[in-house]
Amino acid sequence: MPPQVSELEILLGQMIAEHRRLLAQVERHAEAMKKIDLPGMEDSGRQQEACRLRINTLEQRRRFLVQQISRAANQPGELTLALLAGMFPAKSVSLLKLRGELKALAEQIANRTRISGKVAAAVLGHLNTAVRLVAGAVERAGLYTKKGIPRVSRRIGMMETVG
Repeated sequence: MPPQVSELEILLGQMIAEHRRLLAQVERHAEAMKKIDLPGMEDSGRQQEACRLRINTLEQRRRFLVQQISRAANQPGELTLALLAGMFPAKSVSLLKLRGELKALAEQIANRTRISGKVAAAVLGHLNTAVRLVAGAVERAGLYTKKGIPRVSRRIGMMETVG
């Protein structure tokens, strides 16, 4: 068994830990959105981006390791974790367990971000409507009565100003 398989297990463990951090940040961002905590949302967004960059780096390392294992085993094409588990029965339980855990975390993150996206779209829709209403009111600025009804001012014509 190539040593890269053990490295792959360690790498998958690191990816799981990073996905857990990302899930925690996504949940923190959702809570900040509920409270309309702008600094909290901004901080959480930065933390999420940092997690995504680390996950991307780990994913590139994972692909490189799988390529090395594929070359060592003379396997054409891209190997999946299920195929690797079949090739190395001593590590199959561990690899499949890690794969399942990583897959479950990725699905949770996808669900939470989908919900946060829908909430953000709804809030932005309401904000857009409010801005349009304010802009419309500013365009037709004038005097209002105590009841909130706009009072139309008389136009001063040329003859009234001279007289």
